Amino acid sequence: MAELRARDQLRPALPAPASSVRRQFMALGAVPLSLGVLAIVCLLALTQGAAPIPVLSAVRIILASVPGLDSLVDASTEPEAWRRIVLDVRLPRVAAAAVIGATLSFTGAGYQGVFRNPLANEYLLGVASGAALGAALVIISPLGTGGYGFGPVPLAAFAGGGLTVTAVYVLSKSAGGGSATTLILAGVALSSLLSAITSFIMIGAGQRAQPIFAFLFGTLNISSWERLAWGAPYLVVGGAIVLAHGRVLNVLQLDEEQARQLGINVSRAKFTVLAASSLMAATAVAIAGVIGFVGLVVPHVVRLLWGSDYRRLLPLSAIVGAVFLVATDLVGRTIFAPQEVPVGIVTAIAGGPFFLYLLRNRRMAHI
Repeated sequence: MAELRARDQLRPALPAPASSVRRQFMALGAVPLSLGVLAIVCLLALTQGAAPIPVLSAVRIILASVPGLDSLVDASTEPEAWRRIVLDVRLPRVAAAAVIGATLSFTGAGYQGVFRNPLANEYLLGVASGAALGAALVIISPLGTGGYGFGPVPLAAFAGGGLTVTAVYVLSKSAGGGSATTLILAGVALSSLLSAITSFIMIGAGQRAQPIFAFLFGTLNISSWERLAWGAPYLVVGGAIVLAHGRVLNVLQLDEEQARQLGINVSRAKFTVLAASSLMAATAVAIAGVIGFVGLVVPHVVRLLWGSDYRRLLPLSAIVGAVFLVATDLVGRTIFAPQEVPVGIVTAIAGGPFFLYLLRNRRMAHI
């Protein structure tokens, strides 16, 4: 009887009081609305910059480059310089910003679901610190930066982030059985140690430390299709795994004991979501460096607007995260054009005050 009652509670996929009904109604149009906003922001990012390009010209250039549409759309009258700017510079950058923003928001929501804590984010277990150290070691080595494609810096960053999360898990298991508290403490401790080592390397590297600063502040100005292609398998596989656990994350927000009664292996589910989310976060950091606040703030916005059902929260966080990072990158490269502000600084300026507002109004206890 108790099990049947628990299953009945599970079917609506978490709370359905009055305010939740309104959010569910709003959520029906959330995906098309957010995708429309994303399309508009991406179009603005493609046309605005040091060299403004008319919207219709940018659309014609893009459509003419698509196989099968080149015979239907004539872009021969567009200047070659515009064509090179749109296709070779801005389009891969906008695509990278959308993918990285979606990844960081998606993984941040996953971490918050596992730890049942709105303060959790995708860097909690030391992914960023490990990736930064891996990148720093390669940058000061004779290997060089290899900024594009399959260069050694993104590969070392990916390896550093993955090894750090693995070390955190092993340490937490040996220290306290792998509980959430022990896992977080191990992550904070190891992250602090690796950050200190990275700082030491930067002090001793002198002028060679300049690329390390760019990595720590986040950078999209060296985005390329090769980097996105390199990271795509990890992002797709990790995203599918986390998304498949949306229902499980819903149950975990209620009670772990109830989840066990429903036959859910809580420890295995948590480990799977954390492993997949960490893999995605490490890939994002390897591609674009350390970009903060995206995975911390965006899931809060989605919860406030459309509720906390993880089956909606995860995909909507990805879309809104893409919008957020494309928009902040556009601001960063245009506000002081031709000089660029690193996107990580812009996200901190935009996300920090919003998060402080949430804390001040004590809203996090209700979302």
